[in-house]
Amino acid sequence: MRGPAGRARLLVTFILGSLTATAPLAMDMYLPALPEVTRSLHAPASTVQLTLTACLAGMALGQLLVGPLSDRLGRRRPLLVGLAAYVVATAVCAFAPTVELLIAFRLVQGLAGAAGIVIARAVVRDLYEGVAVARFFSTLMLISGVAPVVAPLVGGQVLRVTDWRGVFLVLAVLGAVLAVVVWAKLPETLPPAERHTGGVRETFGAMRRLLADRPFTGYLLAGGFAFAALFAYIAASPFVVQEIHGASPQTFSLLFGLNSVGLVLVGQINGKVLVGRVSLDKVLALGLSIVILAATALLLMSVGVFGEVGLGPVAVALFVLMSAMGITLPNTQALALMRTRYAAGSASALLGTSSFLIGAIASPLVGIAGEDSAVPMAVVQLGAALVAMACFVTLCRPGRARVRAEADGGAGGAEQPGTLRASEGQRAGEEH
Repeated sequence: MRGPAGRARLLVTFILGSLTATAPLAMDMYLPALPEVTRSLHAPASTVQLTLTACLAGMALGQLLVGPLSDRLGRRRPLLVGLAAYVVATAVCAFAPTVELLIAFRLVQGLAGAAGIVIARAVVRDLYEGVAVARFFSTLMLISGVAPVVAPLVGGQVLRVTDWRGVFLVLAVLGAVLAVVVWAKLPETLPPAERHTGGVRETFGAMRRLLADRPFTGYLLAGGFAFAALFAYIAASPFVVQEIHGASPQTFSLLFGLNSVGLVLVGQINGKVLVGRVSLDKVLALGLSIVILAATALLLMSVGVFGEVGLGPVAVALFVLMSAMGITLPNTQALALMRTRYAAGSASALLGTSSFLIGAIASPLVGIAGEDSAVPMAVVQLGAALVAMACFVTLCRPGRARVRAEADGGAGGAEQPGTLRASEGQRAGEEH
């Protein structure tokens, strides 16, 4: 299926970008309020950070359910139901009287919000082929990347006139607006003839075949652990910037927004300059290498190798790490999805579930040493980045894949993953 053109393409891009922004909106707009929540609900920082973990875990499990469901029922119906449930759960979060209830409602919020994330990726795979998938993912980052930039800034301003509960009410209103736009403007992209008619057994069979493809699993794990490094930053940075370095919520929001700008700009360089000219595997290797270097610098600074450092050097290292995510995250998703034309919902679910589950595990780890140390954040980031690189090198074997594609007379370069998809990866869904 060919993608839409002209104004229709711009509208679909905006809608899908807004859907993928569900997760950063639900988490990032809430970040400046984390210290306030600890005081308001009389809970320790490590417990409050579980509200992030619960939301991530819900989004992970929800994708595992909604992705295959969208392969059977189409994209629109599961998406609209999920958005409606997300709005209700978010509104309920605003009135949670205890941290335990807040954690529970955040889990429900994540379960419902997963629909927008997983179905947006599946729609991209419905509409585009080859390197166009990677280009569109980079374009999505321009839209969805606005959420991390704006969300903490808006959250910081909302906290000037209300408390953390008001943040959730604003999120509920935004979710309701998005649901109306999807209902009115997003068409169905999965024709009935291409939907799966089997039950749970067929769903798990499709996932098993996808995971049996080693490069697909390699990209899945590389993206998941890269996301863990990103989420370690998301979970720990409010305390590192505000509690350790004494910055205000507004200063934290500004720094967080600048880091997100770096991610968006590098993502655009990836889509407009690199994709189609440089092998996606090479670009991914570069991104992972930069993340490793930035995380190493953060660890050395946090253990005092360079003496006592201020907020400036830490902010620079975090900016570099976040910017590198602009070429790491979209390319792991594109390379994985380019290996399967069928069962795009199931493939998207596996990608999202692995990323959010690994990220959810990383969240409480960064709070092990309390609010006064940045060492756990740096350790988690570096460890996750190293594991991501190891999975990429050992499972995807980019060097061997390139040699094999050239020997077969394949396109090589940026087209090489598509060549592999046409041979090996397509087997993951051809039984459907």
